[in-house]
Amino acid sequence: MASVIGRQLVTTIANTVKDAPPYMLAGYFLLSLFVLTQIFYLLIYTVAPTPRDILRSETTYKHIEANGSIGTSKPLPYWKNAYEQRKRTAREKGDLSDSNIGIEDAEVSMSLVVPAFNEENRLGIMLKEAVGYLQKEYGKDNSRITANGSMRHRPKGAQEQNGHISLANGSTGKVPTGWEVLIVSDGSTDKTIDTALEFARSLGSESAGSIRVISLVENRGKGGAVTHGMRHVRGEYAVFADADGASKFEDLGKLLRELKKVQDDDGRGVAVGSRAHLVGSEEVVKRSFLRNLLMHSFHLLLWILTPKATAAIRDTQCGFKLFSRPALPYIIPHMHSESWIFDVEMLMLAEAASIPVAEVPIGWHEVQGSKLNVLWDSLGMAWGLFVLRAAWAMGVYSRT
Repeated sequence: MASVIGRQLVTTIANTVKDAPPYMLAGYFLLSLFVLTQIFYLLIYTVAPTPRDILRSETTYKHIEANGSIGTSKPLPYWKNAYEQRKRTAREKGDLSDSNIGIEDAEVSMSLVVPAFNEENRLGIMLKEAVGYLQKEYGKDNSRITANGSMRHRPKGAQEQNGHISLANGSTGKVPTGWEVLIVSDGSTDKTIDTALEFARSLGSESAGSIRVISLVENRGKGGAVTHGMRHVRGEYAVFADADGASKFEDLGKLLRELKKVQDDDGRGVAVGSRAHLVGSEEVVKRSFLRNLLMHSFHLLLWILTPKATAAIRDTQCGFKLFSRPALPYIIPHMHSESWIFDVEMLMLAEAASIPVAEVPIGWHEVQGSKLNVLWDSLGMAWGLFVLRAAWAMGVYSRT
């Protein structure tokens, strides 16, 4: 009975289409297309991730006092507040040019953001390498121009006089020195926070205060932890690095050199660490067939779904990326993804704002203890990439 009704329905539709005038067919087609588009929009709107609100306790940090004790929690600075105020003032004046809305001046040369979820066993080793490098290259008593160009940078279009710099975007101030590390504990349930504070204490009174420990009440994901840390950096440059120490930290000098080569007249630039040159190495070849298959499949999806400049980057997922301070307002406030796919959103936002991006080969090694589930997280990244691209393309996400 059902099959008979079905055949009759198909026959009726076919006859209607056959007898309908062309203008009516065109109308049906356009109406169907509109309905399907709206349904797809609602689907993407429903599944697209929305970051949760930031809790008040997550806008403070812990630190070690000069006497070795844990200090009272202090409020984190947030550069976006001053940036938004400048935008409001510029809007009232009717002039939204970069010279009126530049980001506030940096207080230190380099900021390092370390996202950490249950990293008590690996965090200390990574921090020892990273802080050793930062102390050597960015110590406050280090006023020399280092071999890697890490001190006293001068962006294109900037002028320096009497130790002060002036950028095309209106930002002026004394050339900063010093460094800071923001460790973002992403809802850790182990001793990650204690490990970070104990490491800071081991540095002694001179450097302990440069370590800031932020505690997120609930796990947000690596992307959420990185974005949270980047909101509160004080550096002229800001880099994030994974807590496992897989990236060779001294290659930060390479990232900085290449960033300076490509940054624009407003000092905006991004440099991404890349492991693409290691694809044929023994360490990668020894991986399982499934892992290598998923890696190449993900690269194909990136090439298909992302804009031209982002698709050209051979390694979007390396957890070692450097940003100049003027680039941050064009990327960080507009982030939505808090999962593994957040790197791609950062690069897409940089491309949308015409921020130059350099891909830089770095040293890297496999580290035991990864929390990545190769199969399920790869599938999740593929789905997340599709939703992310669709959300931006269809206007579910916007920069306003």
